[in-house]
Amino acid sequence: MNPREVANRQFDIAADVLGLDKNVRVVLKAPKRIVKVSIPVRMDNGDVHVFTGFRSQYNDSRGPYKGGIRYHPQVSEEEVVALSAWMTWKTAVMDLPLGGGKGGIICDPKSMSVRELEQLTRGYARAISLVVGPEVDVPAPDVYTGGREMAWFMDEYNRQTGRHEPGVITGKPVDLGGSLGRDTATARGCMIATREAFRVRKIQTSGATIAIQGFGNAGSYVAVLAQEFLPGSKVVAVSDSHGGIYNPSGIDVDKLIAHKEKTGKVAGFAGAKEVTNQDLLTLDVTLLVPAALEGQITKDNAQSVKAKIVAEAANGPTLPDADDMLYKKGTFVIPDILANAGGVTVSWFEQLQSKTEYPWSLKDVQARLEERMVKAFQDVHAASEKHGVHMRTAAYAVAVDRVARALRWKGGA
Repeated sequence: MNPREVANRQFDIAADVLGLDKNVRVVLKAPKRIVKVSIPVRMDNGDVHVFTGFRSQYNDSRGPYKGGIRYHPQVSEEEVVALSAWMTWKTAVMDLPLGGGKGGIICDPKSMSVRELEQLTRGYARAISLVVGPEVDVPAPDVYTGGREMAWFMDEYNRQTGRHEPGVITGKPVDLGGSLGRDTATARGCMIATREAFRVRKIQTSGATIAIQGFGNAGSYVAVLAQEFLPGSKVVAVSDSHGGIYNPSGIDVDKLIAHKEKTGKVAGFAGAKEVTNQDLLTLDVTLLVPAALEGQITKDNAQSVKAKIVAEAANGPTLPDADDMLYKKGTFVIPDILANAGGVTVSWFEQLQSKTEYPWSLKDVQARLEERMVKAFQDVHAASEKHGVHMRTAAYAVAVDRVARALRWKGGA
């Protein structure tokens, strides 16, 4: 099942719960626009390579398209469309005045020089400059992109338009109008939602064990923030694309981060035994945080997942068949469109700061994120209990209902 099929299946399940009109369904299952571009880049060896990029603008019923740009060899049109659909539901479940979009370029950023990456980013910005803008579509960082790439994108967009438009993109460096707290926002939002899940499930945080699949921006900050939001817990397993480590006595997160910065991977960390990415998913822990790529928990391994709570810091890590299996065995899954929505929420905060040209304090950013995440968790949990469904279907029901109502008001279906 590819990501687009997964996204459609999740939508259909929620639409059935809502009894959604068939005309609204057909509109909400189709992206409004998919842009495919060719980006020629002169490589360091003198050869010109033409990269393929995409921008999917899924739905703008509630506001401008919003969504990241990823650089990855496995980027595809189907994946980008699915991710833009998930962004539509994610902004809606957080009740943000935004729609959903997503971008990506098929490339291997790990094998490219800084100059090549800059030329790629600027070429992409030029190619899509006519379909993005502060009130139209606002990209952001995603897999293998960050503040550096966003700064290049903004600068190139400004060159193309002849205007200074810091609001065209979020995830910018703070020096260029970025928001304080954006770097930790996805992880902080995830941990706020996780704390609420521990509360509603009446699970003690003291002695709780945590396994994290993926040790990039989200995963590493989840590990750092664990003690703040789950006092007395300990991280016992961590993995990245090279493999994983496990120590039931607990892992020193600060030392692990230093090890990863020095070696480029978590494997080989002193005092821990090696574990595969797949084995990490089935460890006997209290909390499992999938923070890597989609499609990790399937019907083949769902029964083996032992965690009481699964907090999806990644997009689409659990497939629909696995969702039902986890729900039946009592596993509480905080779905991606809620669990990792802290990133897009603080991106929206950054958009507001760019519009007013007035930066917020870190304290303000974190307090407003706390308020939004708690309210969204409560909305979804209430829908879960009302409809008798798991949290993913409940999150989709909340989100789809909001988008559908906006669509109807505009006469779109």
